[in-house]
Amino acid sequence: MRIIDTSFIEETVYKMALHAGVHLTDSCKSALQTAKESESSPAAAFALDSVLQNAKTAEENEMPVCQDTGLSVVLLEIGQEVFLEGKLLTDAVNDGVRRAYADGYFRKSVCDPLTRKNTADNTPANLHTEIVAGDKIHVTFLPKGFGSENMSKLYMLTPAKGVQGIIDSIVETVKTAGSRPCPPVYVGVGIGGSFDSSAFLAKKALTREIGTHHERDDVRAIEEEALKRINALKIGAQGFHGDTTALGVACEIAPTHIAGLPVAVNIQCHCVRCEKEVI
Repeated sequence: MRIIDTSFIEETVYKMALHAGVHLTDSCKSALQTAKESESSPAAAFALDSVLQNAKTAEENEMPVCQDTGLSVVLLEIGQEVFLEGKLLTDAVNDGVRRAYADGYFRKSVCDPLTRKNTADNTPANLHTEIVAGDKIHVTFLPKGFGSENMSKLYMLTPAKGVQGIIDSIVETVKTAGSRPCPPVYVGVGIGGSFDSSAFLAKKALTREIGTHHERDDVRAIEEEALKRINALKIGAQGFHGDTTALGVACEIAPTHIAGLPVAVNIQCHCVRCEKEVI
């Protein structure tokens, strides 16, 4: 048994949120650079160079890399041998977010869905917890902008649609979105589970490094075929009809009911911000 005071979680979330608001992930910067170097469209190449320069400027000046500093998504994988003490876990996470968004001068974007009244501190965070083996806590912080989130979709396919139906749904989502989610996008896909859990899988897929693939060959084949078809759409960076519409497709999968085939497609813009720490 390992005792962890939730103040450590608060401080970890605080530091992660501050860093994520300013820095793209290394895999994102690498993918954008590769896309720029291979781009055949001058306009799209210019757009890719611009987003790379923006990322560099944000890092150098410690300023938000995007004006949409996002809804704070926090994933906690809590070891079964961990005992938490101190303030309520949810309060610790929200306090970390609250402090970071104030100290980082990040835009506060969270509001009541009906009254539209802003909570004024970017809380509450969208918190997901999982119990796993061990005595550590794996923390993932993902600030999710809504220009791309609004372009996401959930499909409840019939099992007969099969693999082709899954790929068609992924491509259709990106095609319908067009230039609105600030491409080149990163596409997270949840396959299986239920109506709600497939969406979580899609979100979780976005926390993977760009360029990584699922360990299952059949799932990897879906990722590769979907990416190939998406880039064939020629939407391109910022909609300038270039070669790279998506930087990657990441799929996560879970068993589902015999009568269903849920497929959730979560779109992430080119501004991929994600931090991971272990307590």
